[in-house]
Amino acid sequence: MDITLADTAGFCFGVKRAVETVYKEVNEGKQVYTFGPIIHNDEVVNDLNKLGVQVIHSIDELKNLSGGTIIIRSHGVSKEIYDIMNQTDENGKKKFEIVDATCPFVLKIHKIVEEQSALGRKIIIIGDEKHPEVVGIKGWSHNGSIIIENVNDIDKICLSKGEKVCIVAQTTFNYKNFEELVEIISKKGYDILVLNTICNATEERQTEARKLAKESDAMIVIGGKQSSNTRKLYEISKKECENTYYIQTLSDLDLKLFKSFRSVGITAGASTPNNIIKEVHTTMSEMSFEQLLSEENLVTIHNGEVVEGKVISVKEDEIVLNIGYKSDGIITRNEYTNTPNVDLRTVVQEGDTMTAKVLKVNDGDGQVLLTYKRLAAEKGSKRLEEAFNNKEVLKAKVANVLDGGLSVIIDEARIFIPASLVSDSYEKNLEKYKDQEIEFVISEFNPKRRRVIGDRKQLLVAKKQELQKELFAKIKVGDVVEGTVKNVTDFGAFIDLGGADGLLHISEMSWGRVENPKKVFKVGETVKAFIKDIQGEKIALSLKFPEENPWVNAAEKYAVGNVVTGKVARMTDFGAFIELVPGVDALLHVSQISKEHIEKPADVLKVGQEITAKIVDFNNDERKISLSVKALEAPAVEEEVTSTEE
Repeated sequence: MDITLADTAGFCFGVKRAVETVYKEVNEGKQVYTFGPIIHNDEVVNDLNKLGVQVIHSIDELKNLSGGTIIIRSHGVSKEIYDIMNQTDENGKKKFEIVDATCPFVLKIHKIVEEQSALGRKIIIIGDEKHPEVVGIKGWSHNGSIIIENVNDIDKICLSKGEKVCIVAQTTFNYKNFEELVEIISKKGYDILVLNTICNATEERQTEARKLAKESDAMIVIGGKQSSNTRKLYEISKKECENTYYIQTLSDLDLKLFKSFRSVGITAGASTPNNIIKEVHTTMSEMSFEQLLSEENLVTIHNGEVVEGKVISVKEDEIVLNIGYKSDGIITRNEYTNTPNVDLRTVVQEGDTMTAKVLKVNDGDGQVLLTYKRLAAEKGSKRLEEAFNNKEVLKAKVANVLDGGLSVIIDEARIFIPASLVSDSYEKNLEKYKDQEIEFVISEFNPKRRRVIGDRKQLLVAKKQELQKELFAKIKVGDVVEGTVKNVTDFGAFIDLGGADGLLHISEMSWGRVENPKKVFKVGETVKAFIKDIQGEKIALSLKFPEENPWVNAAEKYAVGNVVTGKVARMTDFGAFIELVPGVDALLHVSQISKEHIEKPADVLKVGQEITAKIVDFNNDERKISLSVKALEAPAVEEEVTSTEE
């Protein structure tokens, strides 16, 4: 079977940039929001969700946010939403940090629509009115717009002859359909300005898909079900090739359907990750699968006789056996083991008895070519078949890290673990598994095709579920627990409790004020906290242990008349807040700083400055303390007046 992968398959420039932007911002520890899913691909969106990225779906949700980093996806947004994101408070400070990942091609359309509508032209957008890109484009027109997707929508255009019109298109729209609609509109007598805003990459992708579909017996189109450009690729391919299949991941692919096809083409939408494309391509290609399993050019295995012989000679890379025939049998290093660069003198000695299988009676030099590892692999294959049937958990060291996954060896039998089954979360780099011993189960066993698939993911998922169940069975509100810091954000830290994560919110990190959690906690450190609340699978943690509450003995310690010392924590125009101990702040009103008139505290005080003052008011119920420095100053003026009167 010939397998052809389209050159243009996968992430386009705009989508790749948007996705990389989100991962970059998350890796910097920010609380990241995206206005709508960053791309129409569930695999990527779910992975980002696990990393804490939240999707905002409406203007109301946007307005209710208190702050954070908002990433505008490649589809872009309307001017109204853009303006809301850029609003500032009364001090001129922006509420959000905006990272604009709008595709440059889409930004160009926004500019065209804004300028042409301002000049009085009626905007006609050719595209899907429900698609976020079209919704965003529509929001940049000053005088409304008309959206058409097919010839049935032409009746929506009710304009007078000679009226000025500007036509633009969704970047992923079918180019042939765009031409057809423009031709129909042109005959209506309007003053038309037509701008082909379909992305060059989209045109190339559609053109290549059309050509590949014509030349193939079957076609596979990979992409999310919500992806507009993937759906159009499917429609184009289906028109040229009846046997066209739309899948999101490898699990959607029924390999039995392709047995009778001689040639298969593969393309993918602009929002399809490269690892999914590689996985499908590798699975479809028997040659590629063979390379993943062996990574070397091996002689084709023929059904041969199993023979026994005595080792008469051992070299670094060759074993010679006396097998009782007129010619000796030769086992090369490659036919002895799958482990590279093994010195055979360290594993076999002269006089040893070995069993091997005949590959060729005459290797061209008059000797019998034997294989030891393939015979061992056959035995290993039976071992794997038993493991498959019994759902046995196997353990083996990773032999090779390949493009599409990992290769492990058990009794000289190779098992391929696809990248999507290596972990329960998306893995960018599999190199960390090199030479690691891992556990897995056999999820697919097909010895005829030399296809043995391992699955590590289901074990991790099952283990997590078991640990989570055990954890929730033994914990309750009030328990003191110990965990490891997994991630730190602007609003708190996520603590791995061994089965589930607990959130230690910034407000629960100390009885005092915490400005930035990242200055307090580091990923990997151990934290002991108590469980404040449990809601379903959500665990809220706290470090504000009741016995450490600084207000417990506050009535006695901070009684009116007591003299105390603290540091200036923050200032306002009406006074300064003095931190007496972490968690206890007192107000030093501007009128109580000195007997002399002071306009504002910042004129005489600095943050961090140590202050000694007298407590003039204490309210335990409202946890309010008032201080006075002025009350400590000697009443020199009063004494002087009294003395004069005498």
